[in-house]
Amino acid sequence: MTTFDSTKLPLKDLLKDIVNGKIQLPDFQRGWVWDDEHVRSLLVSLGRSFPVGAVMLLETGGSVRFQMRPVENVPLEGLVAPEKLILDGQQRLTTLTQVLKLSGPVKTTTEKGKPVERYYYIHIPTALAGPDRLDDAIVATDGTRQQRSDFGRRVDLDLSTRELECRHLYFPCSEILEAMDWLQDLYQHNADAVPQFFEFKKEVLDAYNEYQIPLIVLKKETSKEAVCLVFEKVNTGGVPLSVFELVTATYAADGYNLRDDWFGSAQRQVSSRRKRLAKEPILKGVENTDFLQAVTMLHTLEKRRADLTAGKTGKQVTPVSAKRASVLELPLEAYQRWADPVEQGFLRTAKFLRQECFTTTRDLPYRTQLAPLAAVLALVGAEERWREPRIHQKLAQWYWCGVLGELYGGAVETRMANDVEELLAWIEADGTPPRTIADAAFQIDRLASLSTRNSAAYKGINVLVLRQGAHDLFWKSRIRDLEADEVALDIHHIFPRDWCEKQSIPRRRYDSIINKTPLSYKANRMIGGTAPSSYLAKLQAHKQVQVDEAGMDALLVTHHIPVAALRSDDFELFYSQRQQKLLSLIEGVMGKQVASETVSERAATLGHSMFAEEQV
Repeated sequence: MTTFDSTKLPLKDLLKDIVNGKIQLPDFQRGWVWDDEHVRSLLVSLGRSFPVGAVMLLETGGSVRFQMRPVENVPLEGLVAPEKLILDGQQRLTTLTQVLKLSGPVKTTTEKGKPVERYYYIHIPTALAGPDRLDDAIVATDGTRQQRSDFGRRVDLDLSTRELECRHLYFPCSEILEAMDWLQDLYQHNADAVPQFFEFKKEVLDAYNEYQIPLIVLKKETSKEAVCLVFEKVNTGGVPLSVFELVTATYAADGYNLRDDWFGSAQRQVSSRRKRLAKEPILKGVENTDFLQAVTMLHTLEKRRADLTAGKTGKQVTPVSAKRASVLELPLEAYQRWADPVEQGFLRTAKFLRQECFTTTRDLPYRTQLAPLAAVLALVGAEERWREPRIHQKLAQWYWCGVLGELYGGAVETRMANDVEELLAWIEADGTPPRTIADAAFQIDRLASLSTRNSAAYKGINVLVLRQGAHDLFWKSRIRDLEADEVALDIHHIFPRDWCEKQSIPRRRYDSIINKTPLSYKANRMIGGTAPSSYLAKLQAHKQVQVDEAGMDALLVTHHIPVAALRSDDFELFYSQRQQKLLSLIEGVMGKQVASETVSERAATLGHSMFAEEQV
C-alpha cells in the first residue's frame, strides 16, 4: 500500500490553507529561526522561478495524534480544524506566510541573531531592469517602514504611508498575492506609473502567483515510527527528533504535558522527575528516552503476561519490547501507571550500583544497562526485597556478566527486553538464567588488551579492585573513601611507563589494566619513573607515610598485586600472576570460569619466554 502522494499546489493556495488553519504544525516542530538574509534569498528564488525544494505534509485524522499549533503569527481567531501538518518545509512556509500573507512586520533576526522587525518591498524600476537585478530590488525596512543610518538619526528611505510607497514605487511584498488592491492606491497617488506597474506585474509578480510548490503528503495511515523516521531524514540541518519529543506531542493531544513531567515547571508547580533522579550521582546521565524504555518494557511485559494467561500463542502474544516503535505506541494511561514505579526502580538501581561500588557516571560501564535493571527493580524492589541474598546474587551476576561480557554496547533493545523478562522469571520462579549470563564470555587476551576507560570491561575491573578494599599507597586510606572526599585519583601504572620503556617492554603490555591500579595523585608522583623496588623504599621512608615493609606489602595486597614479583622488579612474573588474580575476581562476579585452559597454559610459561613471544 502506498503511504504517500506526490503532487504540486500553487503557492497562493498553500499559504491560504496555512492562514485559515487547514495546514498547521505538530507541536514537536521547533520555532521559526530564519534570519533576514534567508528571507530575502527565498523571495529572490521564488521571483526568479527557481526551485526551493519540496514540502512534506501529514494528513490528520489517523491513529497518529499530535498536539497542533498554527504557523507563527497566524491569528488564532476563526481557524478551522487542521487537515494536514507540516513535517518538512516549516522554515520556508513560515517565512512566506509572514511575508506574503500577514500584514504585520516580520519578526526575524539579523545574521548575528539580534531580533528585528522587517517589512519587505520590491523596488519596481530596479526589478524591471532585468531578472538578475531582483536581488537588488528586494529591500527591507525596519518596523516603522523606514531605513535609517547614522545610528538611526538619518532617514534614508521612508515608506511609512501608502502614498510614499506609491510615489517611490516600492511595492510591499505583503501585497504580492493581492496586487490589484495596491493598484487602486497607485491610481490615486502616482497615476503616471500605472503602465509601469502592469509591466512589473507581468514580469515579476506573476512569477509568485503562478509558482507551484512540490508536495509530498503522507497518508493518515502512516505509523508513528514512520513519521519519526521521515522527520529525522528530512530535517538533516536541524536538531534530530527524539522519541521523547514525538511521545510528548502525542500525549499533548490528550492534555498531558510529558515535558513538564520530566523537566518540571515552576509555573505549573510540577517537580522535575529528572532532578529527582539526578540527586543520585550515578543517575545524572539518565535520559528521558531511557526512562521511556523502562516504562515501555513494563507495559509490554504486563500485556505479554495477560496474553499468555488468556491462552494466546504465536504472534498473538505481545513481546516485551524496548524498541523505538513500541515506545512510540506507549499509551498515556500506561505511562501514568508505570512512571512512578519506574522512578523508584531507577532509585533502587542507584542503591544497587552503590553497593557494587559504582558511584559516578564516569565509572559507569553502560548507561544502557540502567533501564532494564530499573524495570526489574520496579517490580522486585518493594520493601528492599532486592537486598535479599538470593535476589541480590542473581542481580549482581546478571549485571557483571553484561559488563564484563561487554554485551550492552551498540543497539541492545532486544537484549534489554529479553533480560527484563528472563531476569524476573529467574528471580521469581528460579527459572533459567537470562541469556546475557549464558552469552557472557571473557577471554584472557581481552584482559591484556584493556588500556583505557573507553571500555566497559576496563571500568568494571577497576571497580572490582576498588570494592575489594584497595588502599592508597600514600594516604593509606581506602580509595573509595578518598574518592568520596574528592581527593585527586586516577588509574596509574604499577611498573612505571618510563621504567618499562627503558627495559624495552612493549607498550601493549605495560599499558594494559594488568599493570594499572587506582592511586592518588600524591602516590603516583612519588612513584615517578623508577623501578618498583626503588619507589616502594621511598614511599616507606617518607615522613608522612611511615610504614614498614610488611605494612606496605599489606597495602599492595589490597590491589591484588603480587608482592614478591613487584619487589624484585620482575615485570613478567608480576604480569602473569596479577593477570591470574584479576581473572579470579572476574570469575567470582560472573559465576563462571574464564578461559581456564589458556590461563593455565600461559601461567606455566614464565620469565622472558612470554616477553619474547610478544616481540615476535
